[in-house]
Amino acid sequence: MAKIQFKAESRRLLDLMINSIYTHREIFLRELLSNASDAIDKLHFKSLTDSSIQSDFSIKIETDKKNRTLSITDTGIGMTKDELESNLGTIAKSGSLDFKTKNPDDALDIIGQFGVGFYSAFMVADAVTVDSKAYQSDSSYCWKIA
Repeated sequence: MAKIQFKAESRRLLDLMINSIYTHREIFLRELLSNASDAIDKLHFKSLTDSSIQSDFSIKIETDKKNRTLSITDTGIGMTKDELESNLGTIAKSGSLDFKTKNPDDALDIIGQFGVGFYSAFMVADAVTVDSKAYQSDSSYCWKIA
């Protein structure tokens, strides 16, 4: 698994943004679940025209009290290396908004369209790791911001 890391100088900007946008620490969970839901919605949308997609769409939340970690796993579309760099490596860049723009179906209800929800996790965490494998890809990638 290839590892990609957020640019260190951007960490200061993240702290400023997080503290100015979010006022309640618990909002991070809603934001991360919204991202997982959007990933599932994207794969479901693709399945409407691709009958080979067979998935039990789900979101799983696991806690590890000993290591003080929270893991959210979804069975959505995933991201490629370039998508991780573009969507997570650029503040206010929304892959969901890009997807909605390319697929202007009124029935498509994507939640995250501002590109900042992911960063809300830093209100409660010192580090965030995203492991992702895009649909139909043989490669997976890890994005860690610490």
